[in-house]
Amino acid sequence: MLLLVGLGNPGSRYVNNRHNVGFMAVQAIARRHNISPWRRKFQGVAVEGTIAGERVTLLLPGTYMNESGRAVQEAARFYKVEPGQILVFHDELELKPGKVRVKTGGGNAGHNGLRSLSAHVGNDYKRVRIGIGHPGDKKLVEHYVLQDFAKDECPWVETLCEVIADNAGLLVEGRDASFQNKVHLAMQAKGFDDDKEPSGSD
Repeated sequence: MLLLVGLGNPGSRYVNNRHNVGFMAVQAIARRHNISPWRRKFQGVAVEGTIAGERVTLLLPGTYMNESGRAVQEAARFYKVEPGQILVFHDELELKPGKVRVKTGGGNAGHNGLRSLSAHVGNDYKRVRIGIGHPGDKKLVEHYVLQDFAKDECPWVETLCEVIADNAGLLVEGRDASFQNKVHLAMQAKGFDDDKEPSGSD
């Protein structure tokens, strides 16, 4: 069993915020793999299914970003999963828009959702970092992440979420480098990523 968690804030006013791209990615995974219906559970909404032959639970905490760890801890206890079986999808200021990186553990870089998670379940969970870019000034960060994606950003956001969903099986199988590479190549093929990057291997 793996627990796939999208980070974001619940409620209609936050739906299209940059801070909610983790929610968007996990919702895309559920659609792509025909996993439904979402039910109220673990202080949020959750759904169980199968990806790449592995049982998974997808969770969107309803506790607001700063308290995400409470919902994740409840789900982790219920399913008896260790931190290494938790994959967290979240917005990342330090990556260019449309970039995706996967890592296990590490610092929280001021991300309140990650800080809450680490406080409740430890630090050894896997992070799927989804780049949203940086506004350029630390003072602007809070306003920036709680703003909706601009109209001209929506095409890459929607495409990236679909590409993540298409390749979620690689994450479930633990083939993180292949996942990163596939996402990069798919975004490049769709005209959203012109940067050259080394191809990863498992």
